[in-house]
Amino acid sequence: MTEELNLALQLLVVGMVSVFTILGIVVGLGKLLIGVVNKYSPEVVETKQVRRQKNVFSPKKLAAIAAVVDHITLQQGVIKSVKKL
Repeated sequence: MTEELNLALQLLVVGMVSVFTILGIVVGLGKLLIGVVNKYSPEVVETKQVRRQKNVFSPKKLAAIAAVVDHITLQQGVIKSVKKL
């Protein structure tokens, strides 16, 4: 019985060490890939005109959103920002 238990514990230790090692390699390669992509990929620069067009909402839509939030939250909700998806 002790030989079987020793073999089981040995397999457990070897398996856990191998999983830990492989996950460490995956994490390291992931960080390396993120670093390389961030270093060499071009940044997207938005112009002021494009930014303004994205954030334009009609006053009627904003009033409707505010009314819905007030109704649902019983006048306790606060709208911090509205973004178009």
